Amino acid sequence: MKRVLTVQDLSCIGRCSLTVALPILSAMGLETAVLPTAVLSTHTQFQNFTFRDLTDDLNGILAHWEKENFDFDAVYTGYLGSVRQIDIVLSMFETYGKRGSVCIADPVMGDAGKLYPGFDLAFVKRMAQVCAHADIILPNMTEASFMLGMDYRSEGYDETYIRDILKRLCDLGAKTAVLTGVSFHPSELGVMAYDSEKDTFYTYFNEKLPVSYHGTGDCFASCFTGALIRGEGLQEAMKLSADFICECLKLTIADPARRTYGVNFEEALPLVMPKL
Repeated sequence: MKRVLTVQDLSCIGRCSLTVALPILSAMGLETAVLPTAVLSTHTQFQNFTFRDLTDDLNGILAHWEKENFDFDAVYTGYLGSVRQIDIVLSMFETYGKRGSVCIADPVMGDAGKLYPGFDLAFVKRMAQVCAHADIILPNMTEASFMLGMDYRSEGYDETYIRDILKRLCDLGAKTAVLTGVSFHPSELGVMAYDSEKDTFYTYFNEKLPVSYHGTGDCFASCFTGALIRGEGLQEAMKLSADFICECLKLTIADPARRTYGVNFEEALPLVMPKL
């Protein structure tokens, strides 16, 4: 069984980060190890959440793993709780990357043109360094714009504009950039990617649903990582992940008792589970 290490926070309430990454990756037939970067009482949609920085615990955990000779098929990072954690992640990418791990970074920092609480432009610059040392990066439009120093645009762009963003993201250092939240038509929303080694672009779109929920980026990144490590190609991993998110949204919309702080991803897990 292949093993994935995911590095991100644990939000005690709210479907995001480890509370979606662990069940999605496990359902996809992957052993999932976790390195929690912080513990939050809720995710950042809520006001006055508590935040426990776990930076001081990370090196001890990693040192123990080294003694036990643990290795991973992939290292997948999400929400990082402090600037200090970026140096730790860069060291992990170097160590495990040399051993054959695929290094995947979801630069979780913001959405809808704004950074999440607790992040500033100094953090953005350091996160760009994480992306420079990853094999594959998974930013949304907001995160890509901040890292590239571009004005955020939610609409009014064309495919040439997105191709330029993707190439500039790969110029940071990553081999492949996967950009989520892309739309060339009011009725569609999807993802576009650029493989710099093959000099090839890929696109995939679903219908644009009239809702927005926190944590869908984490669900996408987790499904994408799982599909890729399970042996799917880039385009197949994009398609499966985008279809999974679309199904999550439809199931949430249909649920009269739905929560406002995440999607009903649990009900959509059969879509991504391998045929057994």
